Amino acid sequence: MKLLAACGLMLAMGVGTAGAQVKTTAGLVEGVTADEGRVRVFKGLPYAAPPVGALRWKAPAPLAPWTGVRKADASGAQCMQPQVFADIVFDRLASEDCLYLNLWTPARDASAKLPVMVWIHGGGYQAGASHEPRHDGVRLARNGVVLITINYRLGVFGFLAHPALSKDDGRGSSGNYALLDMVAALAWVRDNVAAFGGDPGNVTIFGESAGSFAVNALMVVPQARGLFHKVIGESGAHFGPSLSAATREASEANGEKFGVSIEATTAEALRAKPAADVLAAASKWQPWFSPAIDGVVLTEPVAATFAAGKQAQVPLLAGWNADEARGGVLLATERPTATSFVNQTRKRFGPAADALLKVYPADSDAVALESAAALASDLFISYSTWKWIEAHRATGGAPVYRYLFSRKIPVAPGEVRNGRPVTAEDVGARHAGEIEYVFGTLDTVKNVPWTPADRTLSEAIGKYWTNFARTGNPNGIDLQAWPVLAATAPGANQDMGPRLIELDTTIRAVPEANRARYEALDQMLTAPPR
Repeated sequence: MKLLAACGLMLAMGVGTAGAQVKTTAGLVEGVTADEGRVRVFKGLPYAAPPVGALRWKAPAPLAPWTGVRKADASGAQCMQPQVFADIVFDRLASEDCLYLNLWTPARDASAKLPVMVWIHGGGYQAGASHEPRHDGVRLARNGVVLITINYRLGVFGFLAHPALSKDDGRGSSGNYALLDMVAALAWVRDNVAAFGGDPGNVTIFGESAGSFAVNALMVVPQARGLFHKVIGESGAHFGPSLSAATREASEANGEKFGVSIEATTAEALRAKPAADVLAAASKWQPWFSPAIDGVVLTEPVAATFAAGKQAQVPLLAGWNADEARGGVLLATERPTATSFVNQTRKRFGPAADALLKVYPADSDAVALESAAALASDLFISYSTWKWIEAHRATGGAPVYRYLFSRKIPVAPGEVRNGRPVTAEDVGARHAGEIEYVFGTLDTVKNVPWTPADRTLSEAIGKYWTNFARTGNPNGIDLQAWPVLAATAPGANQDMGPRLIELDTTIRAVPEANRARYEALDQMLTAPPR
């Protein structure tokens, strides 16, 4: 009786119960169920051979098949990384053997043909993992999608370019291994997701921060063409100063210096170095290792491909948070004043400062503080996302939907930074703060006083995202109408009528408010060098 009662409790909780076996191209896997048996979960599914030993700093190799049934009840190891960001939380050790994905499906069998969503995590291309608690896929899967989260190689392991590695490579180039990992994961989806009830012909890639940069890049990566059909970008794209892709020459020169620093100048010597030693050295290295224009994976700057209209012509839903970097300004040791903001702007931007100060005014200390927060957010990530949206709708025929996440996110009481109490007003709609709303995982952020309005907003965002994955249109009968952005020539008046959806405790279709800021930055950042 006790055993039957325990089994009944497990079924009611929806954890630990056996999921049906599924045959993949590499062998049988068996997962578990969640959400009172409504969602099948498969964790730790490998999508490529472990990139270790001779396979370190090589394109992902095909996965070796196995015999028997592989248990898929626990996430694979996270990729090698330093502790960079406080909001990235893990429950396991890192390893080079990390090319795994997690999958949630509400489908009972292979005939469902549900839309597929593939999440690419953020973390500056240096940190993060598919199994972060905030990335749990149960709630999105409830909306009738197959949800997949993937790992990809990070930092030096994902992006080291080096002349010796290029010579050793059949492509004649090196670096961008992380982007190729993403391609390999999408190829796995193409070949296997139907067995889990997903439609390989209806795949949406989505990501936040570096994950958004990545999905933006995948729109121009030749190897990714045809592997996805819709894109969602949350805060970030390769159109601005953040995480800019270096030239092949610069990346290889940087990698060569790194090799000298760890006393490894050949491909064999680089691969022989212990992973922990490589990571320790890379953790102190500047600039960070990130994508490069290598002529193979990224054949030219991302912006150039979009300008020519040669990117993947697929529906795009993208936007950013209203206060991406606000907390870093308002909670700094010394807040900007009208005088200091003007002086710093002139020192930093020289002749461009006059135009910037017109759209980021400093009429008083209070105004300057808001302008400083806005400029920091725009340069960090808002401008690049705006430019991506503008470039895609100007050159393509695919629909584009834009959002602004504006919820001033509640903060845990008692938090202090630089001697100041942290308030929701100080932090606002912070960078990465929308992730838990998208996934419906608010409760993974502890000690925060979430309100019913936060949960309602989260439910609406989940519906918008999954509707878009299903049809390329986020709208639904129970949602505030979201206007599509028409394809329009650059420079045309964009302020007539609603242009985007504002995601807050009240969801509204609103006009574009800050176009003058982005146009001023665009003129400065895209001007030819003098």
